[in-house]
Amino acid sequence: MTRPTPRSGESTAGQRALRRGRFAPSPTGPLHFGSLVAALGSYLDAQVTGGEWLVRMEDLDRPREVPGAADAILYTLDAFGFEWQGPVLRQSTRTQAYAQAIERLREAGLVFPCACSRREIAANSRIGVDGPVYPGTCRHRLPPGRRTRSLRLRTEHGIIQVRDRIQGELHQDLRQEVGDFVLRRADGIHAYQLAVVVDNDWQGIDHIIRGADLLALTPRQVFLLRALRLPVPTYAHLPLVVDGSGRKLGKSHAAAPVDPGTPLPTLLRAWHFLGQRPFPEHPTDLAAFWAQARSDWNPDRVPSQPTKTLPISPTE
Repeated sequence: MTRPTPRSGESTAGQRALRRGRFAPSPTGPLHFGSLVAALGSYLDAQVTGGEWLVRMEDLDRPREVPGAADAILYTLDAFGFEWQGPVLRQSTRTQAYAQAIERLREAGLVFPCACSRREIAANSRIGVDGPVYPGTCRHRLPPGRRTRSLRLRTEHGIIQVRDRIQGELHQDLRQEVGDFVLRRADGIHAYQLAVVVDNDWQGIDHIIRGADLLALTPRQVFLLRALRLPVPTYAHLPLVVDGSGRKLGKSHAAAPVDPGTPLPTLLRAWHFLGQRPFPEHPTDLAAFWAQARSDWNPDRVPSQPTKTLPISPTE
């Protein structure tokens, strides 16, 4: 497969720089409203500059993949009028690239083997921003008689700063708040943090628009990018769609899939959820919606938090 050509970040006077964005769902179920919001925001953010929008299927975690879900997601995106450039990249075809990235990090002295199980880490650590903070048990050497389960990245003390276009500035001390994090799991699957960094760079993604549930993971990805000497993209994290109890609307909470047979009402709902002003003329079909959406999209109107909650099984 030929590597995509990255878009130039330069712009001429009076023009915005072209952007290359992506939507990267996991095929663990059909497309639900929360994912549609992420797709709409990332798509319009690229479209408004005349840029490109790619779709990547994050199917590394094969045990969690639902048969047929990837095709169903792509069918739904097409039915809603999304248009993406190039073939869909599937992470399951990229394991060699992830292994090569780990080798680069190993040569830099940043990778070490770990024998700890999740239960052991939970029993011997404090809670950080995303669960137990790795206590550094195997940082210098494996305990006697233990075998390697996973590979971890050495973190450092010091603040990682992320400037998010929607959420503002995020500051995180990885060593203190996260600890040395996993690059390859005990089951041999490469970690999300590594795969997303390697693939974003390979695809030339320079603007990442996604849900705010991934905001706390971003400093880890910035640290990895710097360790691999790769450019850091611009980040924007959209407000999460939550139910009446404040829980993220997602597959794990049995959120209803969006209906590809009635796309327009759902798109309008997503448009308003993202804080965009009502259209001057109510669109009566998809073509009218997309024409007005491309013209009226303004990322400065997107709220950092949801302005209202949604039922767990929304009706259109």
